Amino acid sequence: MEFTAKQIAEFLGGTVDGNENAAVHTFAKIEEGVPGALSFLSNVKYTQYLYSTQASVVLVNKDFKPEQPVSATLVRVDNAYESLAKLMSLYASMRPAKTGVSSLASVSEKAKIGNNVYIGPFAVIEDGAVIGDNTQIYPLVTIGEGASVGSDCILYPHVTIYYGCKVGNRCILHAGSVVGADGFGFAPTPNGYNKIPQIGIAELEDDVEIGANTCIDRSTMGRTIVHKGVKLDNMVQIAHNVEVGENTVISAQSGIAGSAKLGAWCMMGGQSGITGHITVGNKVNIAAKTGAISAVGDGESIMGYPAIGFRNYLRSYVKFRDLPEISKTINRLEKEIEELKAKLADK
Repeated sequence: MEFTAKQIAEFLGGTVDGNENAAVHTFAKIEEGVPGALSFLSNVKYTQYLYSTQASVVLVNKDFKPEQPVSATLVRVDNAYESLAKLMSLYASMRPAKTGVSSLASVSEKAKIGNNVYIGPFAVIEDGAVIGDNTQIYPLVTIGEGASVGSDCILYPHVTIYYGCKVGNRCILHAGSVVGADGFGFAPTPNGYNKIPQIGIAELEDDVEIGANTCIDRSTMGRTIVHKGVKLDNMVQIAHNVEVGENTVISAQSGIAGSAKLGAWCMMGGQSGITGHITVGNKVNIAAKTGAISAVGDGESIMGYPAIGFRNYLRSYVKFRDLPEISKTINRLEKEIEELKAKLADK
């Protein structure tokens, strides 16, 4: 499908600098732009590529001022990055949705399947499961007994929704993700560890996206809850009885231990962690590889392990980096003090 710069500008509420009839049919990074491609520029670090890109159309912010001639047609918008996301969403929505139930799928007669649902080969839908309208279930997905998946969802291959768990509307679960596996609960005894039954559920609210191989454990009692709008990257671990606030984003290889509460609009960097049974407030920024082991208030930015304030961490790191030289200085000063003491004693 092909679009002109004029059509793109009208859709985004932008303006055109250059040939308004320049046409595009694909997307490309600005440094890899080719004729017929749409690129974007939102980070000044990539400005150099604007002057050499072969892309036909480039999205830029309205206040951008080129310092050299540009061969590409520019579409000026309020926010180039957000505008690109809108265009890519439009492009993705034009792909024909799969429908129909494969003859190789196993769908219980006791399951309730909505309208226009796609169920791929070797998917398994167990007794009492409920699937909403327009949801796409790719091959080898398993929806457990009594589990529910809302409308307009996409479950990619090998997703597993355990029995009784709930997925809201417009959710996307990528390959290998698991909702509702047992929480990590064991009671130590002199002879080993006795398993504590995990009799609760895991629930995803609307508009949640879960990355590949991410796990959200069912609760010991009650529910593990991921609120609406949350986005989890690949290989994220959400433990039993955790609560993740709405519109929070968590990067890859991060984990939240049991019964912790993470607020709304938080951001967790990659390989960061939150210990169990603590509360992290709203709009908290957690830097990559940070370990939060105590409560964090609203709006804080933390870094390091154990986590401290972001700016305090940077000041402390400067001292830590210079620690060998500081140690040498201290040793020298101690030696000088001892020598002065000895001289004073002789007098």
